[in-house]
Amino acid sequence: MKRVEFTATAFDRLDRAMAGNCGVSRAYAQRLIDQGHVTVANREVRVSHKLKVKPGDRIHVDIPPAEPLPLVPEDIPLQIVYEDRDLMVIDKPAGMVVHPAPGKYTGTLVHALLARCPELNGINGLLRPGIVHRLDKDTSGLIVIARHAASHLDLSRQMKERTARKVYVALVAGQLTPERGSIEAPIGRHPRERKLMAVVAGGREARTSYRVLGYVGSYTLVEAVLETGRTHQIRVHFASIGHPVVGDRVYGRKTPILPRQFLHAHILGFRLPSSGEYIEFRSPLPPDLSEALERLGLEPSSGLLKALQ
Repeated sequence: MKRVEFTATAFDRLDRAMAGNCGVSRAYAQRLIDQGHVTVANREVRVSHKLKVKPGDRIHVDIPPAEPLPLVPEDIPLQIVYEDRDLMVIDKPAGMVVHPAPGKYTGTLVHALLARCPELNGINGLLRPGIVHRLDKDTSGLIVIARHAASHLDLSRQMKERTARKVYVALVAGQLTPERGSIEAPIGRHPRERKLMAVVAGGREARTSYRVLGYVGSYTLVEAVLETGRTHQIRVHFASIGHPVVGDRVYGRKTPILPRQFLHAHILGFRLPSSGEYIEFRSPLPPDLSEALERLGLEPSSGLLKALQ
């Protein structure tokens, strides 16, 4: 049982206050209230989801552990870039969720992997077998999967020690200057929208290096290198300096240029667990992103587009 405690800072309904402070949906908050998992410590009141809390109210929430969900393998085609007895490198399409999460329990990369590699079951927990790192649903590109516990440990260590190389291509709003730089700003949970991330004092160290590949109209095409691996790091960092990733509806705004965020995991490099040899993979810019650049006036034959293929 996980206990979450917070102090209300405004007049609000209890379920809404929980959604903003506990990272749960209002529907799940109501269920927790109805099941008796929520108390308002300093008030003798009958707790219901319609209860109005006021500034200074101390709320205690006990969140039961998630019930295990059986994972049923699904025969979903995968673009496998590399495969050996220790790992697989997958070129993930935009729109595919990496692992099951509330609201998405089918059709994920994990379901597809289990159909191809049943031995993944039991590696890194019930819902994330083999997953070493993740990509957002609408981010395309390269991701490495461990096939057994030893390789998972080795690859996770490389990610933690920052010896693995992860390079992304992003289109950001505005004319970004200087042409080379780094963004160093701590990232943590958004103080009000608990499902989102933000640059916050006391957050975890986060650093993103970048170099400008070219300017396309009123946008900038950049290569971004993750030097740390925080949730939504590239999206949060570029939004924090006034250059959000184009098409990012969470940290920026939607655009008619394309229906998803312009973010692609272009290069992935690491050492093979079996030999220690460093290997590196590249994923060409997918058609939807290349076509978006062409709509902005970049010629298909341009050196910039060719360099990303």
